[in-house]
Amino acid sequence: MTKFSLIRHGVHDVVDHILVGRMASVRLNSRGRDQARRIADTFGSSDIGSVHSSPQTRALETAEPLAQRLGLAVQIFAGIDELDAGDWTGRSFTSLNDDPLWDLWNTKRGRVRPPKGESMLELQVRAVDHLNKVAASLPDGHIALCSHAEVIRAIVLHALRLPLDDYHRLDIAPATISTISIDRGGTEVIALNQPVVS
Repeated sequence: MTKFSLIRHGVHDVVDHILVGRMASVRLNSRGRDQARRIADTFGSSDIGSVHSSPQTRALETAEPLAQRLGLAVQIFAGIDELDAGDWTGRSFTSLNDDPLWDLWNTKRGRVRPPKGESMLELQVRAVDHLNKVAASLPDGHIALCSHAEVIRAIVLHALRLPLDDYHRLDIAPATISTISIDRGGTEVIALNQPVVS
């Protein structure tokens, strides 16, 4: 069995205000850095054998304290990168409320894509493919994976065999851990959206 601890990055100054997507250099704020240290404390004596991260700065900054605590290097993978939000990148959620496509995106997530962006299905395929490849190469491994809410939602929905339109049923808050396992019998969700910090 391969175990994955799916960690959403810590908070930054525009979380819940701007659709950050793949905006460059969005960094954790002081609270987010403290969250990353507490995540490292949580896993400091665990059996984690590798630490994977999205290429986004906020995910890397969340992964680095844990990797340092465990004496590991952070491995960066495009397969667990944030959703490419296309033309919506950097827009405030308030401004998006006036966009009819935004309303469709939030009701039919499995069939709509951001303008010039990536669909949730494309995201799900690449993220699940990453996990399956890792599970095949590390059948008894425990991997910490620092990524983003949409990536973790897509993975968990796949594991639960739920449609992407059900994304709203899952809360993936900053600095939380969701745990899944993969073995020959398939994928199992062990824990969801567990907070490790106050």
